[in-house]
Amino acid sequence: MRVLTKGNIALAEGAIQAGCKFYFGYPITPQNDIPEYLAKHLPRVGGTFIPAESEIASINMILGASAAGARAMTSSSGPGISLMQEGFSYLAGSELPAVIVNIMRIGPGLGGIAPTQGDYNQAVHGGGHGDYRNIVLAPASCQEMFDLTIKAFELADKYRNPAMILADAMVGQFQEPCRLTPKDPVIIPQKPWALTGAKGRPAQLIKSLFLGPGEMEIHNLDLKKKYDTMEQNEVMYETRHLDDADIMIIAFGTPSRIAKTAIQFLRQEGVRAGLLRPITLFPFPSKAIHEYSRRIHKVLVVEMNTGQMLRDVQLACHNGTKVYFYGRPGGGIPYPDDIMAQVKKIL
Repeated sequence: MRVLTKGNIALAEGAIQAGCKFYFGYPITPQNDIPEYLAKHLPRVGGTFIPAESEIASINMILGASAAGARAMTSSSGPGISLMQEGFSYLAGSELPAVIVNIMRIGPGLGGIAPTQGDYNQAVHGGGHGDYRNIVLAPASCQEMFDLTIKAFELADKYRNPAMILADAMVGQFQEPCRLTPKDPVIIPQKPWALTGAKGRPAQLIKSLFLGPGEMEIHNLDLKKKYDTMEQNEVMYETRHLDDADIMIIAFGTPSRIAKTAIQFLRQEGVRAGLLRPITLFPFPSKAIHEYSRRIHKVLVVEMNTGQMLRDVQLACHNGTKVYFYGRPGGGIPYPDDIMAQVKKIL
């Protein structure tokens, strides 16, 4: 049975059904529906909700809960995520799983609550210090807010690594029919590495501090192997009408949905346009983009920023591919007519 619900609520219910037992967070719009829902519903499944005194506190509470073996999550927007960056690095360095949600708001600085994709670089290319990567999932619907939250917990545990849900405020706020039951049974793996008390076994240590000669280099190379494995096995993307396309539109989140409408209208006019939508922003679908661009020599990247994913697309494309960009960076949303006009200008 499907129910009409908001993206943020679907995400919060997805966390509960994924077995999340601890949520720590600090309020900021436009993600406040998430802590509001979890404050009411997490206790009914034996979970714990704690409103932290700051985003810095919340990410470090996550670290503690994760080290004890629990599934834990926090959520925020823009400036709040910026404050958590050191914690992301500590989680990655300590190889601790956690789910972090960023419902993006416009910036830089305090910005505003309108939708944007201005945090792509912060999520995908760092923010925190050191050699580390976050798994980054980009939902484009309420259903995916539910499904990908469960997937984020699964991937975080599988790789002992932080996973981020990166959604713009439109995806968080609009309402759609949504099936709030997992597609597959949720299985929470055993965590023999967790700090659950050493009675009956040798003591364990979780740390990100490596001071011995060469220790840090060995650790970073081990992390790199893990990220390489993610790139081999965990890439997710959606394609539409690429088999005969003369131009490939690449977009994620809300712009990908607008691009689908634009493609529908373009094809009614005889213009053969297609779509590639990255679902995982890390690992990025570079190989797929490269293979499609061997045949489709014109690519239009559409984002709600000034071109942050653009550079990853340019690096992925086959030599000779012409890559164009259309962006709305100030809280504005591209219309199908805007994308259609860009495509016609290029072709």
